[in-house]
Amino acid sequence: MRFDLFTSPDALAMLADATPEAIDALEVGVIGFDAHGIGAVYNRRESAFSGLLPGEVIGRPIFTEIAQCMNNYFVAQRFEDAAFTGQPLDATLDYVLTWRMRPTAVQLRLLWAPPQALRWILLRHAPAGLGGGPGSPLPGARFCARP
Repeated sequence: MRFDLFTSPDALAMLADATPEAIDALEVGVIGFDAHGIGAVYNRRESAFSGLLPGEVIGRPIFTEIAQCMNNYFVAQRFEDAAFTGQPLDATLDYVLTWRMRPTAVQLRLLWAPPQALRWILLRHAPAGLGGGPGSPLPGARFCARP
């Protein structure tokens, strides 16, 4: 059986301890950002899906410059609420990305727990023919619409 970080109950601890090379080798997209929303980690898998190079993401505000379509109650606000309450965040949701691409079905896993410095978004892109596939919304998915 192949290891699946996306569903692992230890994903947060594994990400916190992982080297950049190990994060790049993961089979899911990974975005890590600090408490101010500034990109700190952007792995090779997510770069291939989005077309953005890590140098275009790291050091820039994730929710206002890179992934504006996640700057909403479903994603960005959940991180803010978790930090405000000091409660860990581990949420998975079906989502449709549309900001810089045609509508693309994904699953997001939002991870953070105090005292972790980084907050994490894992992205599992739906393969063609499953769950609607890229370009086809998942039934009941939340949309990441253009402002």
